[in-house]
Amino acid sequence: MLELYQLRYFLAVVETGNFTKAAEQCHVTQPTLSAGIKKLEGRLSKRLFSRTSRRVYLTEAGTRFVDRAKSILHACNEAEAAMREVPLDVALRVGLLRTVPATDLVPRFRRFRSAFPDVDIELFEGTEQELANRLDERRIDLAITVLRPDAMPVTAHALFEEGYGLALAAAHPLAGSDRIDPEALANENIIVRTPCEVLSETSRHFTDHNVRPRIAYRTRHDERAIAMVAAGLGFTVMPDCYRQDGVARVKLRGFNHRRRIGVVSRPEGPELAQKFTELVQGR
Repeated sequence: MLELYQLRYFLAVVETGNFTKAAEQCHVTQPTLSAGIKKLEGRLSKRLFSRTSRRVYLTEAGTRFVDRAKSILHACNEAEAAMREVPLDVALRVGLLRTVPATDLVPRFRRFRSAFPDVDIELFEGTEQELANRLDERRIDLAITVLRPDAMPVTAHALFEEGYGLALAAAHPLAGSDRIDPEALANENIIVRTPCEVLSETSRHFTDHNVRPRIAYRTRHDERAIAMVAAGLGFTVMPDCYRQDGVARVKLRGFNHRRRIGVVSRPEGPELAQKFTELVQGR
């Protein structure tokens, strides 16, 4: 018989693309998660993942199984919600993109709390893909995330649009520049923001210019990344909205990627999701 924990392990690997990160998300050890996946594959008599030294890929059987696993967990989540003592319309589940800074979120949530002080808010922080999966599985009511023209059917409202640029220590010799060529950073240390939506594009941009900065630090936390930039440990590429004392923001020549951040929700979502969207627009 299929166990729910096995489905959660499976979808966590799908979300993160990595057994170690999936184990962290499920609050178990990697051997425990791997054992659960192995039991699931044994029960289905199908191999669900193809693994290399760097990445984990879904097999054809795994791809077919994703929607069914989501449907099963969705039904279980709805059953649990129906049994809660608190009515569903007094709780709002909000997903937050990990790369949107708290300084942008705080005033928006204050406006909502001022208008609806009795509504309980449950927050989930994740990557763009994690939020999309949770919204699809009805595990959150809405998400503040990147808006994509080819996203699944959702109601979307833009909050702001911005580009990406370099973050350098204010004391760096290049900090006063208007734009910096990638080649000028060839001998510099870089701080890698692992949840960045344009991480692969950033790496490709430097590689295309034959530049391979030394990785000094990898982190999932943007506030920590920019703090280490201020401390002089290296530079990073991050959204323009991030600002901090001791850090200069400079454009990277030729890197013109932009992102649109907004609120997405399901068309059939709760009325509170619409109220939230109306109140959080505008900074």
